[in-house]
Amino acid sequence: MATATTATILHNPRCGTSRNTLAILREAGIEPTVVKYLDTPPTRDELVALLDEAGLRPSEAVRRKEKIYGELGLADASEDAVLDAMIEHPILIERPFVRTNLGTVLARPADKVREIL
Repeated sequence: MATATTATILHNPRCGTSRNTLAILREAGIEPTVVKYLDTPPTRDELVALLDEAGLRPSEAVRRKEKIYGELGLADASEDAVLDAMIEHPILIERPFVRTNLGTVLARPADKVREIL
């Protein structure tokens, strides 16, 4: 069975799930590339690629509890509008996304990352 040898995590150190996912990666012997996505947000193309690799639509990877979500009226927005909002307001990007040489997941819950290790 193949095992992951490399990983990149879109990380928010203030998020418990993100911290737990990072710990799981390290416990598996992987020192991932850590991208603090609020400081270095993905480009539109990068986010589209992550979503595609994870098999998710923007509406499935948006943080609905963020105040800006309601302010922008995203509950009834198109997928393109949600994606645009995620690019303009990276806090709306659900976390953590993890990409390994075996695949990409939105690691919620954190144990989901084990699917690509």
